[in-house]
Amino acid sequence: MSPASTGASTTVVATSPVPVADTSVDTSDRAVDTRLTPGGPGYRRMSLALFLAGVATFALLYSTQALLPLISGEFGVAASDASWTVAAATGGLALFVLPMSALSERFGRRAVMTGSLAVAVAVGLLVPFAPSLGVLVALRAVQGAALAGLPASAQAYLAEEVRPKALVTAIGLFVAGNSVGGMSGRIITGWVAQAWGWRVAVAVIGVIAVGCAIAFRLLLPAPKHFTAGSLRPRILLGTVRDHLANPLLRRLYAIGALFMTVFGGVYTVIGYRLTEAPFGLPQGIIGSIFLVYLVGTVSASTAGRLVGRLGRRGALYLAGGTTTAGLLLSLAPSLPLVLLGLVLITAGFFAGHAVASSAVSKTATQGRAQASALYQSMYYIGSSVGSTVGATAFHADGWGGTVAVGLLAVVGVVTITVLGSRAARVAARTAPVAAH
Repeated sequence: MSPASTGASTTVVATSPVPVADTSVDTSDRAVDTRLTPGGPGYRRMSLALFLAGVATFALLYSTQALLPLISGEFGVAASDASWTVAAATGGLALFVLPMSALSERFGRRAVMTGSLAVAVAVGLLVPFAPSLGVLVALRAVQGAALAGLPASAQAYLAEEVRPKALVTAIGLFVAGNSVGGMSGRIITGWVAQAWGWRVAVAVIGVIAVGCAIAFRLLLPAPKHFTAGSLRPRILLGTVRDHLANPLLRRLYAIGALFMTVFGGVYTVIGYRLTEAPFGLPQGIIGSIFLVYLVGTVSASTAGRLVGRLGRRGALYLAGGTTTAGLLLSLAPSLPLVLLGLVLITAGFFAGHAVASSAVSKTATQGRAQASALYQSMYYIGSSVGSTVGATAFHADGWGGTVAVGLLAVVGVVTITVLGSRAARVAARTAPVAAH
């Protein structure tokens, strides 16, 4: 489809003057016959392996989010302080995702993903023994830094090993694993914590993550299209500079950050809201609220069809509109309406995330791990900002303050998409002139 129909910029990602490992692929059908495709050999194993990696990543990353009221109670701190157990993990991931992506360019996607999961689950088994909030936050930061090797490396692996026409669907399945991990982790921790406390709850998540990590390593097919790159800082910085010079990539990075600001704020604070009047729900029921993540599983896995029907721009508008409707509904003092609001917020977020992240993988033709890493860095910065600012707004002005933060972020998504559409139309009009 044309750039005008998708809101894509016609700018091509520049390549560094210093030679780098070329991970670009010929998108012709003849050149990609050896790549994985739905129904072909290895595709199911790959899909299941990365699905389980996504489950482990989100279950570990947000293992304390549904438990924040209990953590606040044990350590005697406010919501804004307890929220750092989430923000530290996502912040650690955001800071280390680019260095970890560089390691994956040199040592391979599978090796880095395996090592990252191993360290993260090891730290996860230490988290239940944290003697203070400060130690807990520090362990969570280390855990987030370890998990940084997963997201960007997974997207780069898919871009190299999967046929281009199946890429959006494949990344959607990985994102769906994120949603299942986030959902199951919160549900399990909610019910376990209600019976045995938050420490046992996070220990259970650590054990589950160990199983996911082992299955991931056994199932993931060995890469066949990876070419090792260099760890020289000048080359890496040149690649990063080239990606940041691309207007389309910059817009996609900002969109991912803003969507995650909404999501991080809502799900960090929702537990506090549901424990208060007029709801007063117990911890187990609050954990079960996260069943709405199943909606995210569906919306992420169908993102490819959504883009096919509406184009990238239309899909982002729909995701933003759905998220806005959910935020407004969540203001109601009625539990069914709050739940419906969460469903819409979750569906909009995961659809927008899948569309934006797959667009990054398609746009970057060199240094895909760095391109994906920059997206993931902005995405998790958005999560950290959403968690802390959303909790602070809740402390100052209740749930309405958290919703206001989310609405501002959605306005940002729509504004960026409109500007991208205008840039694409200008590029389409000037292209014929430039050709003459």
